[in-house]
Amino acid sequence: MSINTDQIKIQELLTRGVDEVIDRVNLEKKLKSGKQLRIKLGIDPTSPNIHIGRSIPLLKLRDFQELGHQVVFIIGDFTGVIGDTSDKDSERPMLEKKMVQENMKNYVKQAGKILDMKKCEVHFNSEWLKKLGYNEICDQADQFSLAEFSARENIRRRLDAGTRVSLRELMYPLMQGYDSVAIKADVELGGTDQRFNLLAGRTLQSHYGQEPQDIVMGPLLEGTDGRKMSSSWGNTINLMAEPNDMFGKVMSIGDELIVKYFNLATRVPMDEVKKYESELKSGANPRDLKVRLAFEIVKMYYSEKEAQEAEGYFIATFSNKQTPDEVPEIKPSVYDIITVLVEAKICASKGDARRQIEQGGVKVNETKVDDFNFVIKSGDVVQKGSRFFVKVK
Repeated sequence: MSINTDQIKIQELLTRGVDEVIDRVNLEKKLKSGKQLRIKLGIDPTSPNIHIGRSIPLLKLRDFQELGHQVVFIIGDFTGVIGDTSDKDSERPMLEKKMVQENMKNYVKQAGKILDMKKCEVHFNSEWLKKLGYNEICDQADQFSLAEFSARENIRRRLDAGTRVSLRELMYPLMQGYDSVAIKADVELGGTDQRFNLLAGRTLQSHYGQEPQDIVMGPLLEGTDGRKMSSSWGNTINLMAEPNDMFGKVMSIGDELIVKYFNLATRVPMDEVKKYESELKSGANPRDLKVRLAFEIVKMYYSEKEAQEAEGYFIATFSNKQTPDEVPEIKPSVYDIITVLVEAKICASKGDARRQIEQGGVKVNETKVDDFNFVIKSGDVVQKGSRFFVKVK
């Protein structure tokens, strides 16, 4: 790779999908030196699914990986139990260890959709955090003041409203910060909502005699309902979603998010992204550009062939309002509409199925159903909304 190409890649690394870099001058100098850096990203398994909002730092981690740096992926099996409230307006409850263990079963596989896991260092932070005693924890806590913690916007808002803030919440930044000490991070990646926790790593590294890590912070991504993408709100596009589902969910985002998604959730060249932005401003149909976006995202996580098939499926079922040629089949335990919707995983629960029927979103053989006790026959095609179909055996 030529020096000029290398510099271009470094500039894009520090600008694309980046809101803030601490310390940029220092990091840029290190990157240009050719030294291999240790780049850290931690994700807590608070849900079994990694969504494309999380792909922003994962893609940035891959960018570093492609430049030859050592990436370190930390699965927060210990911190996931404790819970981070950096992006929350209320206290996050502690999770059961069993739930966290269940959630993280496929995290390496999901991260492997983006990273080259053969070149990735993977750790679980219980490796070092569960070994700490009161002496070490108090020593770490002594590096921070209560005023620093309470000055954070969401914590200050809760305190002003008289909402409970547990002492446990004060511990989380110490744990994330100590992760950086444990793996000797040169750089840590995270969202802007993680700023305090990321800076805690610098403070603790200095305390332990290490050079403070540089920090690369990226923006947060909105989900299918326009709010911040969050598993707790159900507005996510998951990395392991089936191609048709992934394509359809991308098509459901707001038009105002098209360019942001191209920029953050894909690696389509920025020249093309700017061209799409210009086309939108010149009156191009947002739907056409959204189809391109959905195609690129499905292709990135699956293949070009599967992206083409998902596009065809979407056009047939949504644009042309046709039943697709290939419909998954199910043999339900009971032949009623509620059971079929739940067992086909079209609806998350019986309550969800009832809500969908009440809202007029369920059809059998293209006829709307309004009866919770509707009996399904073998050969019937059940449809929810415009994208979900199942044939009953």
